[in-house]
Amino acid sequence: MNDIIQNYTRAMKLYGYNDITIKTYRHHFQRFLKFFENSKPEEIPLDDTRQYILHLVEQRKLSETVQNHTISAIKFYFNHILNNPIDDFYLPRPRRAKTIPKILNEEEVSKILKSIDDLRNKCMIYLIYSAGLSLSELTYLRVKNIDSKNMKIFISSAKGDKDRFVILSEKVLKLLRDYYKIYKPKEWLFESKPGIQYSKRNLQKSFQVAVKKSGITKPATLSILKNSFAVHLLEKGVDVRYIQQMMGHKHSKTTMKYLRASKRDLSVIKSPLDNLDV
Repeated sequence: MNDIIQNYTRAMKLYGYNDITIKTYRHHFQRFLKFFENSKPEEIPLDDTRQYILHLVEQRKLSETVQNHTISAIKFYFNHILNNPIDDFYLPRPRRAKTIPKILNEEEVSKILKSIDDLRNKCMIYLIYSAGLSLSELTYLRVKNIDSKNMKIFISSAKGDKDRFVILSEKVLKLLRDYYKIYKPKEWLFESKPGIQYSKRNLQKSFQVAVKKSGITKPATLSILKNSFAVHLLEKGVDVRYIQQMMGHKHSKTTMKYLRASKRDLSVIKSPLDNLDV
């Protein structure tokens, strides 16, 4: 299996995939190989591959996101390494339900942020809300990605798409300067040990501690905090195209889902006729 995974990783690098995507795909492909540990990948019947996805859905109850990542990971191997593309019939993508994103209002966010005591955790969680970063994007930040002169943060090849800039909050910059003096990170902006990225799980636990301390009882996760960033910008009248750019969304319809969670409605929109002197 090690040789297969090494070739898989090498191929993903040659195709220009970023570190986050490589790590994600490799994890799901390794799990796929382990499930069929007595067979070579090229010998696994397509019907069995299809049954594996059904196993993840029906037995493991894994999310649509995990299903999609698994399908992409498997397809990459067959499409780009074996040169034997899998038809969409055998591995169809799950249909995403059009649900309204869960969000926190500004008061709730404020209460949670005020409940964080640890400086490093505070910097990380403030960054997620202030710039709309995912947890993976946050953990892959390097010191050089912070552009304090132009008040921007550089996100390198996030989600496999083109590089982008997001806004740098003045409050976050102040926290980061205090943080840097104490922790002096070497490779990654946030490290558990020199050169080792800070644990996502530890940050998630710290966030839940802050949520409990704040007294907020509605669902609150780091993903919901990120969603809240987008919705709060919409409610302040920021053009959806700018939000799409900052969130790293390839398609505008992905960003438009936040409109369903926004409190803005037709009652606050004024007809252009009412602005005319007629």
